[in-house]
Amino acid sequence: MNSELKSLYQEVIIDHSKRPRNFKKIDNFNKEAEGFNPLCGDRLNLYLKTDGNKIIDASFQGQGCAISTASASMLTEIIKGKSVDEALKLFEMFHALVTTGGAPKDETQLGKLAVFAGVHEFPARVKCASLSWHTLKMALLNKTDVAKTE
Repeated sequence: MNSELKSLYQEVIIDHSKRPRNFKKIDNFNKEAEGFNPLCGDRLNLYLKTDGNKIIDASFQGQGCAISTASASMLTEIIKGKSVDEALKLFEMFHALVTTGGAPKDETQLGKLAVFAGVHEFPARVKCASLSWHTLKMALLNKTDVAKTE
């Protein structure tokens, strides 16, 4: 990855961590899940409003490091309007990206989430980036356990 691209990616992550989108508890949510990273203390609650198989709205609250907050912020933006199946597929693609650096053949499927491509080089940060995604999966599958990255 060239230095210009790396710098742009860092700017996007910093922007989302300092000014997280959808950082609130939405009204009339019908799915929720809690996530916790015991390694660093990141904690979040994810709220979803779904209609049938479609995600209408998404938000989160909590506290965490810059990568964790940016990931949750971007997650809530990208899943709005997606079907549950599309969101679960995004989970799989994102998880592969942050654990192995492997991007899907059609990288446009990840959109801005590609900024997390370098996270796999820092194993301790993988858990930070993926916490909100594991929490999303718990919410979509109606699991009541706390999503953990351990």
